[in-house]
Amino acid sequence: MADTQKKLQSLSDAYQKLQTDLQSIISARQKLESQQQENKGVQKEFSLLPPTSNIYKLIGPVLVKQDRQEAVMAVEGRLEFIEREM
Repeated sequence: MADTQKKLQSLSDAYQKLQTDLQSIISARQKLESQQQENKGVQKEFSLLPPTSNIYKLIGPVLVKQDRQEAVMAVEGRLEFIEREM
């Protein structure tokens, strides 16, 4: 009887750990999906801008002018990273 109780407790603990791990994975995936949508939106906005448009990046409380090519490459790089992580 005590042996069975120990096995059940062990299985229950393992199940709870798996549930916790699953919740962590789901949360991480949701965060990545959110970031992916945000970056796809930025990418779409970049495609709508005229080539001569100024692009600014928010760094802390300050907007800093950024080279268009750098900005496009940064967004593409983030999207590639997110795809690999998912």
